[in-house]
Formats: sequence, C-alpha cells, structure tokens
Amino acid sequence: MTNDHSGLDRFDRAILRVLAADGRISITDLAREIGLSKSPTQARLRRLEKDGVITGYRALFDPIRLGMDHVSFVEVRLHDTREAALAEFNAAVRKIPEIEQVHLIAGNFDYLMKVRTQDMTDYRLVLAEKISTLPHVANTSTYVAMQAVKENALSDVI
Repeated sequence: MTNDHSGLDRFDRAILRVLAADGRISITDLAREIGLSKSPTQARLRRLEKDGVITGYRALFDPIRLGMDHVSFVEVRLHDTREAALAEFNAAVRKIPEIEQVHLIAGNFDYLMKVRTQDMTDYRLVLAEKISTLPHVANTSTYVAMQAVKENALSDVI
C-alpha cells in the first residue's frame, strides 16, 4: 500500500498536498479532494498529526507587505566547532527573530543563515549587534538576495 520508505501512501500524500495549499480546508472538502469519505480522511489526518508528519498549522504572512523585503544569506564561520560550542551557538541564534533559517553546513563555512530585515540599514544593525556577537563567531560573509524565485515548495515533492 505504501509507495516509498516513508510509510505514506497516496492518500496520505494527497492530504499533505492539499493542506500545503490550503491549511484551513474543511474535512468535508479535504475528503472530496482526495477521493475518500470524511471518516477515513479524518482518521488519516489525526494519524499524520499524531505521528508528527504534520507538526502544526499557522498563518503565513507576506513579508513585503509587512515591510520586511530585504533578504540576506549569511555564511558564518566559528572559531570553535566542538559540540558544546555548536550547542551554545544554536541556542543563541534561535533567539534572534530576524533570522528565518539556520543550517549547519558541511563545507568551507559552518552555518548558513537566511536573515530578513526591512532594509540594508536594519540588516547592518542586526549583523553588527546580533549576529557578530553570537558565541564563537569568527567571521561572516553576506550575500544579498535580489529576488525570490522559489520558496515554500515542499508541497512540490509530496
């Protein structure tokens, strides 16, 4: 019944695709969209939530309409990469609201961050007062995004 190693069948994947497009869809409409009746659809949805496949529901905001259209990607190199240093950096970086994403990287630097601010002046302050003062930061390199071509596309692979 499953079509890959994840344990999700085509109905589970259909539920995820529909919810990715419309997280507020009713159970009745969701059932109709995926081709099952309401009860099995609801049971599947509850299982996906219980199993942690669906981790929550939230409102998505247009950052441009909120005046947060400056996006920078920041390479961060640490001077200490032992586990304790990484844990200390990870805990501190989670407290900075302007940082949307942080990824530990296998490569020429240690972390890649996506930072969203109002403008370059705001970004410079975030870099100087927040990012550069994070524990164990040795240096950073910034790349300013000119245009978002594709974002939030997990539904494309489900």
